[in-house]
Amino acid sequence: MKDYLLALDQGTTSSRAILFTSAGEVVATGQIPFRQHYPQPGWVEHDPLELLDSQLQAAAQCVAASGVAPGDIAALGLANQRETALLWEKATGQPVGRAIVWQCRRTAAFCTQLQEEGYTEAIRARTGLLPDAYFSGTKYRWLLDHIPGARRRAERGELLCGTVDSWLLWNLTGGTVHASDYSNCCRTLLFDIHRLGWDETLCQLLDVPQILLPRPVENSGDLGVVAPGVPHLEALAGLPIRGMAGDQQAALFGQGCFAPGQLKNTYGTGCFTLMNTGTAPVTSQNGLLTCVGWGLGGETTYVLEGSVFNAGSSIQWLRDELGLIEKASDCDVLAEQVPDNGGVYLVSAFTGLGAPYWDMYARGAVVGLTRGTTRAHLCRATLEGIAYQTADLIAAMERDAGQKIPALRADGGASVSDFLMQFQADLLGVPVERPAVVETTAWGAACLAGLGAGLWSSPQEIPRAGGGKIYTPKTDRSRAYAQWKRALERAKAWEEAEP
Repeated sequence: MKDYLLALDQGTTSSRAILFTSAGEVVATGQIPFRQHYPQPGWVEHDPLELLDSQLQAAAQCVAASGVAPGDIAALGLANQRETALLWEKATGQPVGRAIVWQCRRTAAFCTQLQEEGYTEAIRARTGLLPDAYFSGTKYRWLLDHIPGARRRAERGELLCGTVDSWLLWNLTGGTVHASDYSNCCRTLLFDIHRLGWDETLCQLLDVPQILLPRPVENSGDLGVVAPGVPHLEALAGLPIRGMAGDQQAALFGQGCFAPGQLKNTYGTGCFTLMNTGTAPVTSQNGLLTCVGWGLGGETTYVLEGSVFNAGSSIQWLRDELGLIEKASDCDVLAEQVPDNGGVYLVSAFTGLGAPYWDMYARGAVVGLTRGTTRAHLCRATLEGIAYQTADLIAAMERDAGQKIPALRADGGASVSDFLMQFQADLLGVPVERPAVVETTAWGAACLAGLGAGLWSSPQEIPRAGGGKIYTPKTDRSRAYAQWKRALERAKAWEEAEP
């Protein structure tokens, strides 16, 4: 009986792989970090080959550590950082330029132009998104326009483009499958979420030839097999690839949020709050996005989503750029050493503000500093800032839904912070539930693969791990929240829009 599922979780700062049993137990893990490139302020890039190699190495590391025979693995599932845009040669698979990361702001001026020319509502009606540098379509356009000869080669059919899911799938299958699942397609500004296909009008508007784009597919099913000769994965040749989803939709699935109204927040490099809205898309009136959650067996589930661009990355900033802490967990320890934030608020708008503000020109700000401010206050303000931005998202969701949420399911690396989870519960005034295994993104990818491999016949049959921890509200944070709003105003529209 093939009772194991391998999940590849390709993130913004590292690539991970986790081997699960079909009951959701973690058997082994592998993780390989890779470099971030910041060629200009507000620009973020990855080396596509380094990203790919780190993921393949992580998978090999995981399987080797597990002691499980490759033949006992039922299927492989993929989860990935979304919106990051890549361009590569169809004949050789060699990347054309670096990948433009989802956080990158280089196309902000073009997005402002789209807004000023009145395209916002037309884009939103088809895609559920707003014109913003966050999304992949304008990144594809930039690559085609700024890499010498790229547009000419694209028009001749020599190049392919895609998000990280399609880049991984192309390479895992030896260049035989160029496809992208609905949850990734819907983050491009080019995909009609109602017809579930590429929109010719939007492709023309963004000047992205449709011939470059991957084939849209459901999130579970036959996505090919691992090809012979894939570096590091020779032992996995022939392994079926049966599930694929953008990391945030994968986490929603892994949290078991299968019913309308259920929601989760992932505390990762960014924070991403998703609410299942069922089989009909809901148009937000409060600055949220309407996206495809997943497509299974001909039925599409939609979500409302809000994003905080810099969450866990603000903790990394304290560690890597400021040198205030040696490891991420130090932030939690220091935050609990002071009774309050000392009047300090940190707005981590390093690459702008996402929902519900959509300010591409906001920048990070620290306000309320005094001579008595310590690194403990800055650590506490950083964690509190993550919770405040999440509360802003959930308040917008509650307005769209017309009711208060009953609870929040939390996951992601920063959710291990007891301080952050308790502060979040206090701010929201509802329980925050953290599962025993916080790797819900990888588990979601594994679940989609398990469905595709026939281990279960429906999502409702998938086991949900017990245990975990529930944080109940203890303190009224409304006064501090009002101060946060003042701090937020200081960060908005800091950069001047490019002409």
